[in-house]
Amino acid sequence: MQDPSEAAKIDDPRKRARVVHNLIDEYQEAVNELSRIRRETIEDLLQSHGMSQTQVADMLGMSRSRVSQLLSAGARPERAFLGTGRLTVAIGAKQETNREDPGHVLSVEAFTAFEILAEAARAVGLDAIHEAVPRPGHVDLNRPNLIVLTNPRLLPFLSQVMGADPHIRYALDDHGWYLVDLTTSTEYHSLRDIGKNSDYGYIGRLPRPDGKGTFLYLAGTHAQGTLGAAHHVAEHLADLYRELKTRRFSTIVECHYDPNDQRKVLSTERVTPLYRHEGT
Repeated sequence: MQDPSEAAKIDDPRKRARVVHNLIDEYQEAVNELSRIRRETIEDLLQSHGMSQTQVADMLGMSRSRVSQLLSAGARPERAFLGTGRLTVAIGAKQETNREDPGHVLSVEAFTAFEILAEAARAVGLDAIHEAVPRPGHVDLNRPNLIVLTNPRLLPFLSQVMGADPHIRYALDDHGWYLVDLTTSTEYHSLRDIGKNSDYGYIGRLPRPDGKGTFLYLAGTHAQGTLGAAHHVAEHLADLYRELKTRRFSTIVECHYDPNDQRKVLSTERVTPLYRHEGT
């Protein structure tokens, strides 16, 4: 981050205003992340190391009431599962052909999935924006705080990136896409294809191609599975962070939706373990 004193030396007030505005955002993100780490560390000292709030206060040179305040305020630790700054949610767009000006649009379910994740992000102090990724699905994965939605049918490159997952893959046969648990050799074909109100979704943290971080990938066999995966993350955010922190992992969830309203998820449950990827 640029030194604020250097920003003050910029002669052009318009340029100085832009630089200062961006610096404030960058420093605020850093403060929020440090606040989260501090709260999580204090909780760790209390829960895992047997310290009392008074002992923590003495160690940090503050009052016990201040320690108590820090534990009930500030950024919640589980926000790190989503990211450390403003989230970008990249969504595979489908081509709409039943109109005079064919364009790329997002399914209602995929956009609802974004809204669910954005609400969960706001609850832990993060903002989120979305971007539509038109065919052929070229999405820039080499950036921080990224979540990608929709399956390899719309984002073909993601099927290659999933090669870094030692446990779960998407596969394609004459009937369409389906998920495979490589550890148990179990195939998960969408029950929606046989008329049931259920679909499968993939949730995983995968490595960026540039090797400089990871991104979250949520993908349903159909749009309902993507929506269900987003529901599962939002409803189990604290538990997922407690078990995984920000390590690489993957799992498959089954989601059940209302037959009269396919945008209404009734329940989700994991059908595979939370597979932790070795070496992460």
